[in-house]
Amino acid sequence: MARAFEGQMPSTWAAVTKSDTTDLTGCIGIYVGGTGDVAVRTLNNASTTVTFSSVPVGTFIPGNFTRVMAATTATNMLAAYP
Repeated sequence: MARAFEGQMPSTWAAVTKSDTTDLTGCIGIYVGGTGDVAVRTLNNASTTVTFSSVPVGTFIPGNFTRVMAATTATNMLAAYP
């Protein structure tokens, strides 16, 4: 099944604000500038939180993310948009 934005390269970046209520519309990935855990919700499973543990500095996590949850401990994150 093809997913929205699959295979697209980012052309716009925006600072991420951790929130349990604010959506990231159209996000295709997250760049992590400061190590930590990244808790997200995804486009196709918006009610389940997925946590990437101990993400190292400089990591790009591709995915159709709808939220970066407040429980996230990573810092200096950027959301990628097509």
